[in-house]
Amino acid sequence: MSLRINDTAPNFKADTTQGSIDFHQWIGDQWAILFSHPKDFTPVCTTELGYMAKIEPEFTKRNAKLIGLSMDSVESHLKWEKDIEETQGAKVNYPMIGDSNLAVAKLYNMLPADEVASDGRTAANNQTIRSVFIVGPDKKIKLMLTYPMTTGRNFDEILRVLDSIQLTAKYKVATPVNWKRGDDVIIAGSVNDEEAKKLYPAGWKAPKPYLRIVKQPG
Repeated sequence: MSLRINDTAPNFKADTTQGSIDFHQWIGDQWAILFSHPKDFTPVCTTELGYMAKIEPEFTKRNAKLIGLSMDSVESHLKWEKDIEETQGAKVNYPMIGDSNLAVAKLYNMLPADEVASDGRTAANNQTIRSVFIVGPDKKIKLMLTYPMTTGRNFDEILRVLDSIQLTAKYKVATPVNWKRGDDVIIAGSVNDEEAKKLYPAGWKAPKPYLRIVKQPG
């Protein structure tokens, strides 16, 4: 069955570079960013893992944890981390899941269920394993993205989306195109004008009745 936004993120137990985890227990009351890679020692992914290592403090500020996944063993990941630190100038401090049996990749619909793990698999065999999932403290999937192998992911965008998701979970607003933290927001369509007057007594700009623009709350 395909996964959709607001589905419960499938739980799993796995070995990582920081020990064995139960995914839901590992998330706890925080947010989680699960991002996957088709193979260790691949060039685009090396740059991605390094960049995530550099900006991990930004996720920490947002009560979010990072966890990577790749189709090789934990031992291979640990060797790859040395290359990442050497070439990208950042040490990987978040865990990396070893998924050489493809169990997690299949669980998250990144590969067909009948795919078989073997030592001969290449990144091309696993090219659909370049996904990002944002999972909330409620263990629900809030975002899913999958990128082609040759396109490095924009993890600044993942930070931006996380800001939006966390804001709109707390306040009855939505964020417009290209929104960044601090920009104006839109009063949610589920809020009628009477309720909006209580929430925003100073009023709002409304170029159309359904487009009610206010300053970002909070």
